[in-house]
Amino acid sequence: MIEKYLIGTYTRRISKGVYQLELDTDNQKLQNLTFVGSAIDPTYVAESSRKRIYAITKVKDDKGGVTGGFHEWDGNRDDFPLKPIDTVHDQETSPAYIAVDEARRLVFTANYHAGIVCTYKIAEDGTISLADRVMDKGTLGFRAEQQDGPHPHFVNLTPDNRVVAVDLGVDKVYLYDLNDAGKLTPHSELQMEDGYGPRHIAFDQKKHVAYLVGELSSNLAVLDYDSTKGELKVRTISSTIPDDWTEHNGAAAVRVSKDGRFVYVSNRGNNSIAVFSSDDNGDVQLVQRISTEGDFPRDFNFSDDESFVICLNQNSDNATLYTRDAESGKLTMIQKDFAVPEGVSILRKK
Repeated sequence: MIEKYLIGTYTRRISKGVYQLELDTDNQKLQNLTFVGSAIDPTYVAESSRKRIYAITKVKDDKGGVTGGFHEWDGNRDDFPLKPIDTVHDQETSPAYIAVDEARRLVFTANYHAGIVCTYKIAEDGTISLADRVMDKGTLGFRAEQQDGPHPHFVNLTPDNRVVAVDLGVDKVYLYDLNDAGKLTPHSELQMEDGYGPRHIAFDQKKHVAYLVGELSSNLAVLDYDSTKGELKVRTISSTIPDDWTEHNGAAAVRVSKDGRFVYVSNRGNNSIAVFSSDDNGDVQLVQRISTEGDFPRDFNFSDDESFVICLNQNSDNATLYTRDAESGKLTMIQKDFAVPEGVSILRKK
């Protein structure tokens, strides 16, 4: 069986934009990297059920100024490279994350450098318009990366269709109520410890928990989620790196297996994926730490049946393929050095 994935990248050295990658599950190999569309630093991509692809990008003017936003492409087409059917450029710089709300026909972006979270309404003809824009506020953390302002790094839906935004600069997780027009109403906030540096979050609806990665602290927090009250609370915090690791590390992506039994976190610096088991209550325990066979792994993802994991190494321009044992959660590397330029994010194509 052939599965296809969209690859978001930086375009600082050799990448030209967004790519498509194939996984041959029968032969257990990555293959056929294809150029999808041109964009500047399209680090994250999203796709709707209508196969509209949304890719972060930015434009530069003659004076060196930058305006950020995203492209919309028709993913039903395969005459690559695709041309945008709509483009939005209304932010001070390019966002750091993008997601789609299918039910309300909305696009969300989190802009790390501008400190803002935006929602956009998708019209029936696919055109996009700004619906709301909010700026994160709070006390900046003590680390150097936090000194220049709020840094929302992630925005998406909770299992009960609120909006969650994660801010690295002020060590907060925000929950918003959302109406059909895309208007955000603040609901609650979780203040993490100073310097935690929240980056990404993943929920387990059945266990009523969320797993929050701290980029700057290299930690994984288990958060209790009370969906009735719409509130998060810290339960436990675990390290994603070895106790004796003294070099730089930035924890990045977090993903949870469909059965909720395992949580995975990528480490940039330690260049590893940390594998945690999760018990019936959502409490975690480290069971494996495996090399990504490359440098600076930002993102990884499961195959459709979760028997494989694909990891992208940004600085070494390669993807690594693992098999995954569903009972132990552990990974086994089966392919490395598959060329992917400046890979940042990987999304299973619909």
